[in-house]
Amino acid sequence: MQTAIGLMSGTSLDGIDVALLRTDGEAVVERGPCLARPYDAAFRRRLQGALEAAKAIDVRSQRPGELAEIERELTLRHAEAVRAFLDGNGLTASDIDVIGFHGQTVLHRPNAGLTVQLGDGGLLARETGIDVVYDMRANDMVHGGQGAPLIPAYHAALAAGLSGATGKAVVFVNIGGISNITFIGAGGAIVAFDSGPGNTLIDQWVEAHAGIPYDQGGMIASEGRVDPGLAERYLNHAFFTDPVRRSLDRNDFRPPEGPDASLEDGARTLAHVTAAAILRSARHLPERPKLYVVCGGGRLNRVIMGDLAALAETEAAEVVTAEAVDLDGDSMEAEAWAYLAVRSLRGLPLTFPGTTGVKTPVSGGVLQKHATGD
Repeated sequence: MQTAIGLMSGTSLDGIDVALLRTDGEAVVERGPCLARPYDAAFRRRLQGALEAAKAIDVRSQRPGELAEIERELTLRHAEAVRAFLDGNGLTASDIDVIGFHGQTVLHRPNAGLTVQLGDGGLLARETGIDVVYDMRANDMVHGGQGAPLIPAYHAALAAGLSGATGKAVVFVNIGGISNITFIGAGGAIVAFDSGPGNTLIDQWVEAHAGIPYDQGGMIASEGRVDPGLAERYLNHAFFTDPVRRSLDRNDFRPPEGPDASLEDGARTLAHVTAAAILRSARHLPERPKLYVVCGGGRLNRVIMGDLAALAETEAAEVVTAEAVDLDGDSMEAEAWAYLAVRSLRGLPLTFPGTTGVKTPVSGGVLQKHATGD
């Protein structure tokens, strides 16, 4: 058993999630406390600028423009989040065996075998005095995988202890910036892939038209109507019918142009697209699931959840939040990175043919010992 901290900064660019886990990297999972550290508006804008600058990258080590400076600041913010977490929970660095550090994805081009996460593992190890495992996606891509999603190994461990799910096909749905799903069959088979746009389109829409970072609780969407033509422009995308599942970059789907809809109708339509995309992508699963367990920020948008529940009901399936089955929908991704860090230390696979399309199960990650520096 090892005690690990997971750090996640997702595609929504909203902040850093910190979570503690005690695990053997296999079936034993003891979940601990968690912490969310939101980014201030100025740093969010810098990260949005980093996404544009990163489009020029064609070699993973490149850091054009301000990317090197942003990477350093991002890493230092993660170090501060770790210190605040330890202080807040009466812990010290010596209580922690390893940090699983995701970093900030600024570019993901799986067809080109290219993925870039900002985050300096050596700097984080020195700042925190804790060993760090980072860069966990790259080895999967070296071996022919999409580099995402990585969380399914953790979902499978959680599903094994999920009450009321015995004998059912269960899907974990993570609605972050990009949504992804993990299918755990009644016999234990794992299939996972990105399912479509999550909160990214809604966030970009309301920020552009209302000057706010996201539609809290779906309040704006609840005042609008679904525009069927606009919705189908998204849902008819070849991504949903292509038999080859692939991981997405946040630029693969773009928000509507200004004249396409009112603020409220745009938010309502994009919330519907987020929900419908999950069900359309679920058609590629080996069997139709009976239970959808929803985590990530999107589960707090009541319009998305209402549409998802209504669509699932037509297939005799139930939709529940992670909290309804005694899990934490906010910290699950950070918990997963802690779990994956321990698996990496043990040389256990992080990804599988059924999750990323990698040819054989492979481990991954780079270990940075805190005592040795870079």
